[in-house]
Order: sequence, then structure tokens, then C-alpha cells
Amino acid sequence: MYSVDRVSDDIPIRTWFPKENLFSFQTATTTMQADTSHDSRDSSDLQSSHCTLDEAFEDLDWDTEKGLEAVACDTEGFVPPKVMLISSKVPKAEYIPTIIRRDDPSIIPILYDHEHATFEDILEEIERKLNVYHKGAKIWKMLIFCQGGPGHLYLLKNKVATFAKVEKEEDMIHFWKRLSRLMSKVNPEPNVIHIMGCYILGNPNGEKLFQNLRTLMTPYRVTFESPLELSAQGKQMIETYFDFRLYRLWKSRQHSKLLDFDDVL
Repeated sequence: MYSVDRVSDDIPIRTWFPKENLFSFQTATTTMQADTSHDSRDSSDLQSSHCTLDEAFEDLDWDTEKGLEAVACDTEGFVPPKVMLISSKVPKAEYIPTIIRRDDPSIIPILYDHEHATFEDILEEIERKLNVYHKGAKIWKMLIFCQGGPGHLYLLKNKVATFAKVEKEEDMIHFWKRLSRLMSKVNPEPNVIHIMGCYILGNPNGEKLFQNLRTLMTPYRVTFESPLELSAQGKQMIETYFDFRLYRLWKSRQHSKLLDFDDVL
């Protein structure tokens, strides 16, 4: 995982992050195996009891967490965070942190390794960066910048989100549910997740995917938007996170083989 801290005003905008330094990390994995000697009925009873307890405390947890978030954010000058999740698979992704809006310190860019990162890595980094920004703060707006196409998101290597897979694949279900817990409970409007890098609504399966994700993230109120960049809504989305002029410049050089974008900046 590689996350990007905001560039301070005394560092020139042409500063960028070399590829060789971007995505080098290792993930430690702990595997736990169940004791198969236990009777399966005991396991079933335990699971049923656990679910009942979860349901009993769900409302209490919600109110408690909402209250904690409200207290944490009730400070003068607090600006709700906007998280940018950027896949290294996007061409020239390493330049994206240099073209974000410099007048908005609430934007938190996180550049992740498409090839080696796990969903857990991403969630942990988002949570860490939120606490660095403002302890107890949750996401009001989020941008997921990744490859994909009509009806699907290419989030990680061998992990393509479709409307069917987000209903069946446990790690993907877990990711979206955990992500929902990082969304704001105090935002009077639905929290927004923008999708860039692909036009997911190019066929009806895209809307089915968004609907399934909204269901997965319930009771958190989350809307998904993926407008065409050339539309008025697309321009508004771009300007939420980026210096529009620099974004258009980056876009024009995104597929160029010339490595001169940093010189242009």
C-alpha cells in the first residue's frame, strides 16, 4: 500500500512520486483453522446465537457510533473528508496526487497497488488516513478511480466487481460492508461514492451493481455516481477533487509514451 500525504505549499507542484517507490510492501497473513472435532450442530447454534446478539445491539451500536462521530467532528473549522482511492492500474496513476485541488485540504489521496494489495490492506489504509486527518472522522464523499467497463469494476488483480459477484464472493461482500462502516452517520445527505476511470453505467448491469452495493452498505445511506466526464455532472465531479485544468492536461497525456508530464507541471 502506498498512500499520499498532501503536498505542502512550500513544495513545487511538479513534485511527483517515482514508480519504483510506489508499490513496495508485503502483507502478513495469519491463517486460523477451525477445530473439526466439534459437532457441527454446536457450530450452528453458536452462529445463530451470534447473529441474534448482533441484531440486538445493532441499533445501540449505530446510535453510539453516530454520537461519537458527532462529538469528534464538532470542532471549529472541521471539513468533512473526501477520500480518493486510486488504482495503480490506471495509466499514469502516479501523477494523480499532483493534480488534486490544492485549495481543499480535506481531499485524502490513497494510491494502492492493484497487483498485490488486498481488500484488507485498502480498508486499513483508509481508516489510518482518516484518523490522521481528523480522529473519529468518517467519509462524506469518496472517489474510486480504477479500471473497469460497462457493468464492472476492476478493483484488484483477479477481483472484478459485478452485480452477481458482490452477492456471492465473501471477500468482496466483506470489503463493501467494512467500507460502509467508514462512511458518515451524521451527514444529513446520502454519502456519495464517485466512480472514475471507466463508464460503469454503459449497460443495465452497471445500475444492478450499484443497486446491490447500496443494499450491501445498508443501513448507511450511500449513493453511487459515475457520470460521463464530458457531461455537466461529470465536470462537477472532476472539480470536486481535481484542479480542472491540470486534470485535463493529465488526461491528454495519460496514454502518451512521453514521460514529460512532470516537466509540464
